[in-house]
Amino acid sequence: MKIDFRYFVQKKIILSLAIVFVSVLYKGQRHEIGVQLGMSNLVGDIGKTNYILQKPVLSNMRDYGMPFYGSVLYRMNFNPYQTVRINLGYIHIQFIDAVAKELYRQNRKLWGTNSIVELDALFEYNFFPVNDEQKGIASPYVFGGIGALLANTPQAILEADFRRVGGAAQTPVDNTDFLMTPTYTSTKKIAMAVPFGVGIKYKFNYNWSLFGEVMFRPTFSDTIDYSVIDQSDVKVTYNKDILMPGTTKSLLQDEQFKPEVERRTEEFLKNRQIGNINSKDWLNSISIGLSYSFGRPPCYCD
Repeated sequence: MKIDFRYFVQKKIILSLAIVFVSVLYKGQRHEIGVQLGMSNLVGDIGKTNYILQKPVLSNMRDYGMPFYGSVLYRMNFNPYQTVRINLGYIHIQFIDAVAKELYRQNRKLWGTNSIVELDALFEYNFFPVNDEQKGIASPYVFGGIGALLANTPQAILEADFRRVGGAAQTPVDNTDFLMTPTYTSTKKIAMAVPFGVGIKYKFNYNWSLFGEVMFRPTFSDTIDYSVIDQSDVKVTYNKDILMPGTTKSLLQDEQFKPEVERRTEEFLKNRQIGNINSKDWLNSISIGLSYSFGRPPCYCD
C-alpha cells in the first residue's frame, strides 16, 4: 500500500495553524457589542452641500422623513490601541434643493429621500490604551475601512412605439419615424464606499463605553440622489403592433432602427443627468453610541 506523506504533512500544518490562531484569539480575546444613533446627510448633486450638521427639514415629515443613522456594532480589540469593528446600519437621508445655499439649486426645486442599509468593516486606532483592563479612561480615535451600501437606485424603461392615428399604429416611413417614451422605476442595488472618520471613546465601570464620532463615506456611486441613471439601469421595450415579417419581434427591432434607438437612449441619459457626473455622492453621519465589553480580560503580552 502506497502512503501519501504529503496528506499527513498538510494535515499537520493546518492543525498547527488552527491551534496558533485559537491561541491568539484566546490570549487577546476582548469583545464589544453596542449601538449607535445619530443623523446622516447626503452631499451630492441635489440639496445641501455642507458635509456635516445639515439642518434637517421638519416641515414636511410625511414626504421627507427624518434624517437618521442607527447601527449595531461588534468590536474585536486586539491590543490596547487597535480594534477591528463591524457595523450593520440603517440610514435615511433627505436632499432638498429649496434649503440649499446655492441659488441655482433653490430655483431648481428638486428633492428626494433614500433609505439605505450599510455593512462596514473598519479598523480603529485609539491614541490611549482604552482597550486595557481598567475602570475608566478616555481616548480619541481614528478609523477607516470599506463598506457596502444597499440603496434605492433609479431605473428607466424606454418604450419604442409607433406613431398612431386614432389609436392605430402607423408603419414608419423611415428609421426615425417612431416614439420613445420613458417610465421611471427604482430598485435596490449595492454601492461600495470607503468610510473613515474620527471619534472619542470614554470607558467607565470597566465594561461600558460611551463614544461619539463623525463618519464620512465617499461612495463609488452617483445615483444615491437619483441625479444620474446608469446605462445598465435603462431598458428598452418595443411595441409589437407591427411585426417584422416571419417573426414575433416588433418591426422597431429591425437593424435599420437600431442606430436611432441607441442615439435616443444616449440622448435620454445625457438629458437626465443633473449636476457634475464626475463627482460621486458622499454619505456622512454624526452619532453617539454605547457599547459593552465582555469575554476573557485581554492579555496583551508575548
